[in-house]
Amino acid sequence: MKLKNILYAATLGVVALSSCSDKMNYKEYNVYDDQYIKEMFGRVGGFMTRIYNDLDYDFGNYSGAMLSSATDESVYSHPGNAIEDFYNGAWGPTNDQSKIWSSCWDGISYCNLVLDEFKDCTFPNYVLDLHYKEEMAQYNNYQYEARWARAYFYFELVRQYKNVPLKTRHMTASEANSLPQVSSDSIFNFIDSECKEIQDSIFKNYATIGYPTKAETARANKLTVMALRARAALYHASPLFNTNNDRQLWYEAAKRCNELFIEAASSGKGLASDYSKLCTSDSWKDTDAQKEFIFGRRTAASNAFEKYNFPIGMENAGGGNCPTQNLVDAFEMKNGKSIDDPDSGYDPQHPYANRDKRLGMIVAVNDEQWPNDNLTKLEIYEGGANSSSVTYGTPTGYYLKKYCNPSTIIKNTGSNSFYHIWLTFRLAEFYLDYAEAALNYTGSGYVKPDGLQYTAAEAINIVRKRAGQPDMATGLSFEEFTKKYENERFVELAFEGHRFYDLRRWKKGADYLKTIRKMNITKDAEGNFVYSPAILETRNWEDKWNLFPFPQKDAQVCHYTQNPGWN
Repeated sequence: MKLKNILYAATLGVVALSSCSDKMNYKEYNVYDDQYIKEMFGRVGGFMTRIYNDLDYDFGNYSGAMLSSATDESVYSHPGNAIEDFYNGAWGPTNDQSKIWSSCWDGISYCNLVLDEFKDCTFPNYVLDLHYKEEMAQYNNYQYEARWARAYFYFELVRQYKNVPLKTRHMTASEANSLPQVSSDSIFNFIDSECKEIQDSIFKNYATIGYPTKAETARANKLTVMALRARAALYHASPLFNTNNDRQLWYEAAKRCNELFIEAASSGKGLASDYSKLCTSDSWKDTDAQKEFIFGRRTAASNAFEKYNFPIGMENAGGGNCPTQNLVDAFEMKNGKSIDDPDSGYDPQHPYANRDKRLGMIVAVNDEQWPNDNLTKLEIYEGGANSSSVTYGTPTGYYLKKYCNPSTIIKNTGSNSFYHIWLTFRLAEFYLDYAEAALNYTGSGYVKPDGLQYTAAEAINIVRKRAGQPDMATGLSFEEFTKKYENERFVELAFEGHRFYDLRRWKKGADYLKTIRKMNITKDAEGNFVYSPAILETRNWEDKWNLFPFPQKDAQVCHYTQNPGWN
């Protein structure tokens, strides 16, 4: 869609969201004109709800397929899904496959509307209301929330398209469509300056406004702003955007993460003690999980994700986004050694024994009883009830656990539903972000950047300790450390939407995405399982895929320079 002027007339639907422990207290509004909106707190709030609804999440955005299934994390079990366009060469300017382009420009337009048209209201008819002061405090905070959201939308656009127009005020459609593209440096600098300007003005915690019935924990706050600033800085420093390898950009990324750590500590934040709690239906109210959350989206109660991803063979189950052998192999042994280390103790015929415990929290394997309503152990072996021999059965030898609630019942009779939390920002990510930035700035995993808290190894070890894994080995070269770091990021952040963009910003798609591996499982004459890793498919990779193509109609109308290779 073209950049457009968002008209006032709209119906603003509400999705139940949460970043912490409560849902947003907004209702649905029919908006007619600007004066109508300015009459009540809640009508401006309706616009803010619309903005939050445009933020991204991925519980199967491609007809059940997650973006993970366009990477080496998983394979979608339903052939012919649009997710395959990302690796079969079928996408392009006329089939751009972006779920972000339209939603981001809509979100930016709504942000600009709030900032240009609805920023200085006083609501005189409500001056005598009991909670006028608190309502005004919340209303005055909207401008900072809108600026954060606008910056976030621009982050989404720049990491997909690089050079995009910068639209910072509400304008007519013709004005918007005549905006020139600006450099990715300009977009990243805009994100950084916006976040810097608002991080000390936006609420640290909504509960501080003294309005107990409107704690509003589902909203952007100071930590959320700092998290966006840190993540954007890491992308800015990455090879796809930092083409001259300006080391100072890496330092700035490490510094932004370090500032986030200090603020997080002062706010009582830290890593959850239990990794498995981060993606449960109750994580939005679990105090342990909440300690690590910075921002997330809570969808309305549903069992759709389970229907997409529960093992084939169960009633109404779809098979879904099936983890690859590539991912499974990335999990170390409990002793911290990779499975290809001859001293690791890895047993190819007991491949899941003595592994990093995160494996069992993310991936469902053969002969495991999962989920709760599946009364028999998973039969993923050849000819088994949950195997690839069944239509839409796993092509990889595995099923997805992460984000799935094992207590969900998807049968026609007795079905139930649960919330799901999309993890937009959590603290563990930023220890890994910091490690990457510190490593690339200093050239070593064991040197602390000037004035900052950790070496790259120390930051990674904080994440590994929670997983029960030993500290990073000492004495690794830059190349060896980089490989270990990339592996740790692969494991810790699996299925959280990072892998697709990480491999692109590193410009390493050709290194990781060509060969997709699976596990073949059979039974021998004695009934013992025989495990045989194999290649599932060999894919193509083209460097132009590091960036999305601009939709052809928009590129023509707005005279954009198409991204390299997409003409």
